[in-house]
Amino acid sequence: MRPFTYAAPGTVAATVTALGGAQPGTRILAGGTTLYDLMKLDIETPPAVVDVHRIAELRTIEAGPRELVLGAGARMADVADHPAVKAAYPGLSESLWRAASQQLRTMATVGGNLLQRTRCPYFRNGPEFPCNKRRPGSGCAAVGGHDRTHALLGGSDACVATYAGDFAVMLIALDAVVDVVGPGGERTVPLAGLHVEPGDDPAREHVLAPDELIVRIRVPATPAGRGSTYLKIRDRESYAFALAAAGVGLAVEADGAVGDCRIGLGGVATRPWRAMEAERILIGRPLTPQSARRAGEAAFAEARAGTENGFRIELGVRTVADALRIAGERATR
Repeated sequence: MRPFTYAAPGTVAATVTALGGAQPGTRILAGGTTLYDLMKLDIETPPAVVDVHRIAELRTIEAGPRELVLGAGARMADVADHPAVKAAYPGLSESLWRAASQQLRTMATVGGNLLQRTRCPYFRNGPEFPCNKRRPGSGCAAVGGHDRTHALLGGSDACVATYAGDFAVMLIALDAVVDVVGPGGERTVPLAGLHVEPGDDPAREHVLAPDELIVRIRVPATPAGRGSTYLKIRDRESYAFALAAAGVGLAVEADGAVGDCRIGLGGVATRPWRAMEAERILIGRPLTPQSARRAGEAAFAEARAGTENGFRIELGVRTVADALRIAGERATR
């Protein structure tokens, strides 16, 4: 790990001031569960670190009648176990407690979780592998290489690294937004517009400026939130990244027709992925095993398999169908 300077402002305003005058490459430290790893691997080499984990105004959890408001510094474990989250947004709770280990969930923050970097082994395992995220212009070893866990959706010739997070997948399904602040003031970014596909510039992963800080996440209160689930399929039951995941929210009308449907895909794309065509197939119709299967197929209609990851298309279809069944049961309780 290389030397760096350290600052720990006591307020959001002081943090904005510190970031506004920071050296290029300065990083924000929240839980540290991703940044420390990347610094040890010499992937992140910040000249300075701004620590925000003690700022009380970033750690709030407020559940109102219209929306859930999560401070970006709230711990994953605290949000997952919050009674209002479990009752009104069960899929969000599941997306958090199915991520990482209990030790990491106790340290990691929800804001930091949104911006975690890929777990692509070519990105993390050293400079001997070409990686356009780590060294722009060097190439992508996963394209045509060992790509069992790489993206089926949203990839490019320059990068097929999978977005590894779970929480953002459920958030994108529930139309969440993030409020960010920087020297230019505060703005709101829809979760659907926060992350970007790699295209020709895989090193750019989101739309935030280096001197902007996520201060809160806001999730609308909807019937689909109450009828939600997060289903994650992986090689082992715990502490593993998804081979395929689906965050689903459903609202069912009195006549049995689907009134609202939200589907997010995880573990299969270069960013959190909203399957809107699959949603349209279900809205206005009864949820049946056949319609759930059709929705899953629509969600993966644009999937592009590599050399070793093609099996995950069918796995993804079944994951969506199973998640729809679970959400349907919750929506009709």
